[in-house]
Amino acid sequence: MPQGSRRQPGGLHHRDAAAGAAERKPVGRPGPGAGAGAAQPGGGGCGLPGQNVTMDEGGTPLLPDSLIYHIFLSLGPADVLAAGLVCRQWQAVSRDEFLWREQFYRYYQVARDVPRHPAATSWYEEFRRLYDTVPCVEVQTLKEHTDQVLHLSFSHSGYQFASCSKDCTVKIWSNDLTISLLHSADMRPYNWSYTQFSQFNQDDSLLLASGVFLGPHNSSSGEIAVISLDNFALLSRVRNKPYDVFGCWLTETSLISGNLHRIGDITSCSVLWLNNAFQVRAGVPPAAAPSLAWCPPAVSHPQDVESENVNVVKRLFKIQNLNASTIRTVMVADCSRFDSPDLLLDAGAAPGRVFDLGSDSEGEAVGPGSGPAPARTKEGLRRFLDGLLDGRAQPQLSEHALETKVAELLAQGRTKPPEHSMADAHKLLIFTTGCLTYSPHQIGIKQILPHQMTTAGPVLGEGRGSDAFFDALDHVIDVHGHIIGMGLSPDNRYLYVNSRAWPSGSVVADPMQPPPIAEEIDLLVFDLKTMREVKRALRAHRAYTPNDECFFIFLDVSRDFVASGAEDRHGYIWDRHYNICLAKLRHQDVVNSVVFSPQEQELLLTASDDATIKAWRSPRTVRIHQAARPRPHPFLSWFAGQKR
Repeated sequence: MPQGSRRQPGGLHHRDAAAGAAERKPVGRPGPGAGAGAAQPGGGGCGLPGQNVTMDEGGTPLLPDSLIYHIFLSLGPADVLAAGLVCRQWQAVSRDEFLWREQFYRYYQVARDVPRHPAATSWYEEFRRLYDTVPCVEVQTLKEHTDQVLHLSFSHSGYQFASCSKDCTVKIWSNDLTISLLHSADMRPYNWSYTQFSQFNQDDSLLLASGVFLGPHNSSSGEIAVISLDNFALLSRVRNKPYDVFGCWLTETSLISGNLHRIGDITSCSVLWLNNAFQVRAGVPPAAAPSLAWCPPAVSHPQDVESENVNVVKRLFKIQNLNASTIRTVMVADCSRFDSPDLLLDAGAAPGRVFDLGSDSEGEAVGPGSGPAPARTKEGLRRFLDGLLDGRAQPQLSEHALETKVAELLAQGRTKPPEHSMADAHKLLIFTTGCLTYSPHQIGIKQILPHQMTTAGPVLGEGRGSDAFFDALDHVIDVHGHIIGMGLSPDNRYLYVNSRAWPSGSVVADPMQPPPIAEEIDLLVFDLKTMREVKRALRAHRAYTPNDECFFIFLDVSRDFVASGAEDRHGYIWDRHYNICLAKLRHQDVVNSVVFSPQEQELLLTASDDATIKAWRSPRTVRIHQAARPRPHPFLSWFAGQKR
């Protein structure tokens, strides 16, 4: 059975828990020293018949435990386990906690100042966990897609998953011991070029699928479709611009989409909309929604919804974009579990960088009560323009710099102040953005308050008097590099970010010419409760696409592991606590997406440009599944062989 590349400790025995705590028999190939002459655990010794090499004639051990311990320190983990089969004394020493602590730090190359995982019961069991529960064994390859597979998503129950591809289909799969295809939805009749992203709602009744429209190479328009998982009917379609906003669920029946309004050459406004999943005309029940096979390709733009479509759309936020930047890659984090995370990453860690409001990208003095009055803004703009006309503006500004400066001045008196308190926040809206160039180099965070969680109320024009205002971001994280992927931990407290760094000290002189980006990908970790960077960056994976063509590499986070795709034809798995790379999972081309089963982190799926999806399981689960298979009767096996 093919395996992903990982550190292999020779003949390290995987121990079967059913064999008992005291005398567990090794499963699989015995390691060095565990050959035919080795006694089983509990025996007196080994060697020639009638000869005992570990005890004297009176049954006293020939070597003290301390000496055996020092000898075992010079052995590898496989040899230690093999030596533990010799006799009871050696087995006891081979389970010594200090011995396995040394084996652990040496074998996995973990920094000595990193403590043991808080949930671990012993160093030996922790060694086994990292070796035996990482999903690195390939168990199935799915070849139903005919082009590059771009994204994978699991249902919350783990029973189903969805895949998106350049072949313009959304496929829904049944996740059983053997994965099988349930449904394939072709989106080409709706003028889609390809499908790029999907997400199940909280109760797994609906699937959000995001795609890109056919059009010129520089077209940025896309669409979001909502599919019922009961009968695979298409319930609604919503325009999405730019298409790499992707879209996401806010509640079980409402989703977030985007729209982009150009204001100048490099200035724009992103509007984020809350849409009802059941976008149907008044009087038409959701059950009457057309099926995916014959839904008409033309639907109204969410901003053009007529009055007969009741409570379909509500504007969430309106954000100014400078220097050709846009809002992309939206996701929602639930704040309710921040105080009880699955794994507390920053416990005992040195303080990292702290990011908060006050970034120059969002304009100065936009805190509560500090925003200048419109009259003062107009006065400041008048003085700036007068100085520019009189030749007093120093240094000489380019057209792009002038447009940005004027846009900043105009927005100062028309921007709502940010929310500083997290006490009322129910959820956080997270997205990529920027302030210096079109390359996404910042993470924007905006609180979603309880009254914003519903589409109830006026459809459009809610608070007409506030339509002229932009919304200020509550927090900004600048990563000084091109962001190519983001993912949340299962408890939603930690944000993991794939970034390709800019050169140290680089300055963006032209927003249309971002700095070059590194081939090595940095996987950064941010605590959304403290807005602090935690841990050090995870590294191993690489990407080669230049900054003007850079695309998304999706990542995923489980309770103990984090995984990511890469352009070096591998998927990667790290341990979240120890910050070490545990496995490389091989494909024949770029790995675009990875996803853990939310119910079983020992199952991982990877999707690649080689048009395949691979399922990977841990060595432990592979053994369990193989043991559960009924063995054929010897006669039947012989008979079948004779027939062939």
